[in-house]
Amino acid sequence: MASSLQPTPPGAPTTNEKNPRFSLNERNRRSITMKPAPNDSKRPDTTEKPTQDAKPTTIVDTSITTAKDADLATRSMADAQAHDDLVNPPDFQGEVQTTNDLPTIETLRKIEMYTVLDSDGKSHTFKSLYAGHNSARRVLIIFIRHFFCGNCQEYLRTLSASVTPDALLQLPVSTFIAVIGCGAPELINSYLQETGCPFPVYADPTRRLYSELGMVRTLAMGSRPAYLQGKSLAHTVVTGVVQGLKQVKTGLVMKMGDQRQVGGEFLFEPATLTIDTPVTTPRSEEEKKLEFTSEDSKVEEPEDPRVEEKRVTWCHRMRTTRDHAEMPELMEVLGLDGTGAPIKDKKRWEKALRTRKGTGLSMASQMSRMSIDTYRTNRTSHTSHANGDSQADTKVDASAQEPLHIIADKK
Repeated sequence: MASSLQPTPPGAPTTNEKNPRFSLNERNRRSITMKPAPNDSKRPDTTEKPTQDAKPTTIVDTSITTAKDADLATRSMADAQAHDDLVNPPDFQGEVQTTNDLPTIETLRKIEMYTVLDSDGKSHTFKSLYAGHNSARRVLIIFIRHFFCGNCQEYLRTLSASVTPDALLQLPVSTFIAVIGCGAPELINSYLQETGCPFPVYADPTRRLYSELGMVRTLAMGSRPAYLQGKSLAHTVVTGVVQGLKQVKTGLVMKMGDQRQVGGEFLFEPATLTIDTPVTTPRSEEEKKLEFTSEDSKVEEPEDPRVEEKRVTWCHRMRTTRDHAEMPELMEVLGLDGTGAPIKDKKRWEKALRTRKGTGLSMASQMSRMSIDTYRTNRTSHTSHANGDSQADTKVDASAQEPLHIIADKK
């Protein structure tokens, strides 16, 4: 078929002076319809040529359809989430995937010499918090977030009202609580004043304990817990900001700790899980003062075989920034009577009573049986003693009355 394009007459201008762009397009069309050069005959011709049977292509804008589908999917997900989480509406979605597996003995031996700092900046080994001559046999260690976290502060306030040192002293096995944060130790005193916590607070600025014990980092807030006592998100945030502003002059405003770090709760109990107290002699402070060793001659002392070995029998790791174990679960694990002070929101409180976040089996069940047996023994002994006293009184009365009967008979 002959080409419809006419050759350019000799002497005609090669460009269109009035419309150079049009001339360029016309040259492009000419190059498309021209036959390929002999050197390019072996290359496949990928040029699209118009045919008579070609149908016009219809371009459909799928962005509108996609946007509608996405909107419908978002609404359905939101409705389902609102239906499934009526009790604890989440402020932000998502939670970090972690486990509540109990730390192994190898892990505890690895971290037992890690140091924590008290409010005076004095270092203590991590093991000294839960094992030693002067430590309780059962110790619950609570890892909090940074020292300006309003959620953790509300948690310690609720803990202090529900679990008091006097209540722990009533347990048949000595029990204590310690708290560890990830900020600077200089903030501990102000933290104690804000929370009113009666238990000692330590600092682990390196966060090595957090890492080795499997605690994660996240900013997801999750569902609102019962221990917040109805406090709103704005309240907890503003509380932390105000406390940070107070530390501007001291230079500690940026030393509160890692904001992404979340904590957990770990209960240390005797590895043998026996209630019987081992026979050990506590070391007095006077004995410690008599032991004088210089820094140059200080050597690592071998572990005292009389120190009772401990292990974690129950633990819980936080998945969000507000995922601490609720008070009913803590009191149950510790072996305390009651469930803590209920809150005004009955639905949230009922959920706290039903939900159990941690894993493990503590000595609380043994302590409960021990308390029942002790109560029965004391009641039996008291009854026997009372019966013995009554029988003795009867014999005394009979012996005292016997001479009177003899005198009467004689009369």
